[in-house]
Amino acid sequence: LQDDPTLERHFKGHRDAITSLDFSSNMKQIASGSVDACVMIWNTRPQMRAYRFVGHKDAVTSVQFSPSGHLVASASRDKTVRLWVPSVKGESTVFRAHTGTVRSVSFSSDGQTLLTSSDDKSIKVWAVHRQKFLFSLNQHINWVRCARFSPDGRLIVSASDDKTVKLWDKNSRECINSFCEHGGYVHHADFHPSGTCIAAASTDNTVKVWDIRTHKLLQHYPVHSATVNSLSFHPSGNYLITASNDSTLKILDLLEGRLLYTLHGHQGPASCVSFSRTGDFFASGGADEQVMLWRTNFDSVDYSEVLQQKGAGDEKASDHRSYSQPSAQVR
Repeated sequence: LQDDPTLERHFKGHRDAITSLDFSSNMKQIASGSVDACVMIWNTRPQMRAYRFVGHKDAVTSVQFSPSGHLVASASRDKTVRLWVPSVKGESTVFRAHTGTVRSVSFSSDGQTLLTSSDDKSIKVWAVHRQKFLFSLNQHINWVRCARFSPDGRLIVSASDDKTVKLWDKNSRECINSFCEHGGYVHHADFHPSGTCIAAASTDNTVKVWDIRTHKLLQHYPVHSATVNSLSFHPSGNYLITASNDSTLKILDLLEGRLLYTLHGHQGPASCVSFSRTGDFFASGGADEQVMLWRTNFDSVDYSEVLQQKGAGDEKASDHRSYSQPSAQVR
């Protein structure tokens, strides 16, 4: 049924660790941010040039394409957010967003609203086209590493160095729940594509998944041997990919509740990972200054069959396949 993921391409051009990456909606471009203070736009088609966007005065911590692909937002340690037009000119507008390092940027699914989080312990919501500040969410008591909108835009999830994951109602601006099960700083959190669950990655080396309706912990994955920096849901909602300081990427089968693959691509910490919008590719970035493009391969499974055959999920985590990518397969 399934083929292993394969490494398709390396992108080299950043001069320091990669911190964040994202695919455009049409899969033709990948945006990446780096400690080198640059944003790069890579073309996934061979022999196409890459663009380097210069403007931030310090490390870029987060990048994201708008849903239409016409804008790229970036966050930086220089306390600003920039909105770039991902074209040859690379024009950008800048806004002073926070009083500390901005850790994450995230568009709502309609592209109208931008969410930022910061070391100033706040989450801020902005109107994209007017670049107007709308309101702040202030209940975290330490750096806020990540904030994301739910698929329907009504909820916000945030991850913080106060070891909590918080769920917010965007309209009432109130914190609905705090999830306190992590034993370390929480570096990343996001919504399941269905909008019913959230997953978070922590310095306690684990990934946890909660149901946001019952607020119960659904799944707990102690699969890494170091800090988990980033995670991304497959668009089908059946898989989750993670990136860790243990230098591996891991693919989790959420239906079976087990580890499916361990990928050894990066030299040193793997800092970020993201599935493409259709799920047939994913990209990863690391301290080795490389962006890697992988072909998923396993997502051609007929999910209706998988759901019918779904057992009690009693297979051991050690049943998964672990492999190093042979260099011969790298194009």
